[in-house]
Amino acid sequence: MQTSQQKHFADLFRYRSIVTLLAVAICSCLSGCTAVLSPIDAVPVERVPKQFLAEPQADKVPIDVARLRQPKPEYYLLDSGDILGVFIEGVLGNLDESPPVQFPTADSDLPPAIGYPVPVREDGTLSLPLVDPIPVRGLTISQAEQLVSRAYLDGPEPLLKGDGRIILTIMKERTYRVFVVRQDNTFFANSAQFSSQRSQRAVTDRSDQSGRGFVLQLPAYKNDVLNALATTGGMPGVNAKPEIRILRGDRIEIANRDNQITEFYRSNKPESFPYELVPDMPNDANTVSIPTRLNPGEVPDFLPDDIILLDGDIVYVESRDTDIYYTGGLMGGGEWLLPRDYDLDVLGAVAIAGVSVGVGNGSGRGAIANSISVPPTELLVLRKLPADRQLAIRIDLGNALNDPKQRLLVKPGDTLILRYKPQEELINFGFATFFTYGIRQLFQGR
Repeated sequence: MQTSQQKHFADLFRYRSIVTLLAVAICSCLSGCTAVLSPIDAVPVERVPKQFLAEPQADKVPIDVARLRQPKPEYYLLDSGDILGVFIEGVLGNLDESPPVQFPTADSDLPPAIGYPVPVREDGTLSLPLVDPIPVRGLTISQAEQLVSRAYLDGPEPLLKGDGRIILTIMKERTYRVFVVRQDNTFFANSAQFSSQRSQRAVTDRSDQSGRGFVLQLPAYKNDVLNALATTGGMPGVNAKPEIRILRGDRIEIANRDNQITEFYRSNKPESFPYELVPDMPNDANTVSIPTRLNPGEVPDFLPDDIILLDGDIVYVESRDTDIYYTGGLMGGGEWLLPRDYDLDVLGAVAIAGVSVGVGNGSGRGAIANSISVPPTELLVLRKLPADRQLAIRIDLGNALNDPKQRLLVKPGDTLILRYKPQEELINFGFATFFTYGIRQLFQGR
């Protein structure tokens, strides 16, 4: 049988325990129960429309560089701009003299040339002494030599006596003046620098879109995208956008292009498209986009002639932006660089921010509570949308550990907020209250 004094102490203990629990619960809600007091209307990750997902890049493969080179013909075909070495005994060269020989430059594939320089004119003809202009455009050097021989040796009155020698060789190939603008080697030029920058919480550098420009004189049959890139540093790397743009410089009409841009945005209103996502404006006929990375088995849609460069063309390799994402909530405020050489999902993004996923984070009160506290598993991804809107995506990190399909890929500009679920806050509150107050009150009550 309990005495009245023992019953009084028991009632007092229960009363003090209830008051203490209520007080701690109220303080906990007022100070840190964000899931209850600051709800965010979010869409579960498995219900996010495909239009708002990041396109995976890690599975893409580099384009076959052979597609960026024009095939070399079996025979060189003459055109305006070529310079021929011409020797016509007694006309261009004396009978008692050997023909002059000119050796090519170190970067030329041509054999030594014989004769005097004669250019192929803009109309595709050769202008030689004593004969009418001879059309040679589209001919091989052998065919052109036959035409010159007939012009001097055939006819009722041959212009050359006896077996006059006529020799035609290619002294200099025609070239095409091409501009190359590259922005892919000015920011994070090496992976070591990128790795060190990526590990910093505060990102202070930005891509300034500066680059290097080149003016090339590409010889005939080497006037293609591959030769332009090889001459200026090679294929674009991870610092460049995965495309090469070719602007047909001498054929672009700025006024027409401006009218196309105005008409496109006038006729394509955001409300006309699902989720108000307006597609990118297509290139005009004088602009060619060549992807540098493709899905496995994908065939590029550009034509073989698209990679051939002519006078005034511009090859533009654009730099990627300094892509970043932000963190908040239990991860702390931070600004982090997105990697450029692989895809980053939410688990990797949380790990980069310095938060361990799947273990307690020591947020409870007291040493024992720290060791058994329940980790936060609610991750909210705030994704920017057009017209100053956003999409909130809810991810359960516990499910994401077991289901790779729920590991959302992070996009530039995303904000990741780590929070406790309401039940996790209550469990941690219970652990903290029991080990901090409950046991003490239990011993005090006795």
